Amino acid sequence: MKNIILIAAPAAGKGTLSSMLVDKYNYAHISTGDLLREASLEKTSLGEKISNMLKNGELVTDEIVFELLEKRLSKNDIKNGYILDGFPRTLEQALEYEKIIEKLKLELGIVVVLNTEYETLKKRIVGRVLCKKCGAVYNTLTGVNTPKNEHICDKCGGELYKRSDDNEESFKTRYETYLEKTKPLIKYYEDKGSLFFINGEDKEQMLKEIEVLLHD
Repeated sequence: MKNIILIAAPAAGKGTLSSMLVDKYNYAHISTGDLLREASLEKTSLGEKISNMLKNGELVTDEIVFELLEKRLSKNDIKNGYILDGFPRTLEQALEYEKIIEKLKLELGIVVVLNTEYETLKKRIVGRVLCKKCGAVYNTLTGVNTPKNEHICDKCGGELYKRSDDNEESFKTRYETYLEKTKPLIKYYEDKGSLFFINGEDKEQMLKEIEVLLHD
């Protein structure tokens, strides 16, 4: 299967699409955030360094991320294809990533942008509520996965709460940052002929459209 780079705004559906592709096609799902969290638990000098940086709220350097990513892409489970979730985020990272895959003799594959309307994204973020007890996620604005009682979890009866940063102002800032950072990245992959846009409004449509690209 073709390797995939997923580019999407906050709440556009990267996680949902990744899960569907992992379940259906046995893709390896690679998130740099997960790589950092896993590495921070290792009893090595690098692991301890990453752990301290994360605890102190410091940004982990690109060099460390590249080192972890190269190590991850050397594993056998990526031979059937892999999904890069949320990486690269900048043009500089994209250029370094291509050096890594060239070294490992891997194909770039396709770069997929999830097209989702701003209002849809806002509702997904602002309407999101979570269960304090079991972690279940609901939404009070989208009409999808709405809790029967806005304060109580359908699954376990736990209390539902909203994250402090799940508000309209915070989302607007995150969305504008996403547009600013990814604009040169999108143009770069577009110029290479590797960029494709798919509908991020509906998960079934999203899967159908990416499957067309994978089997083309």
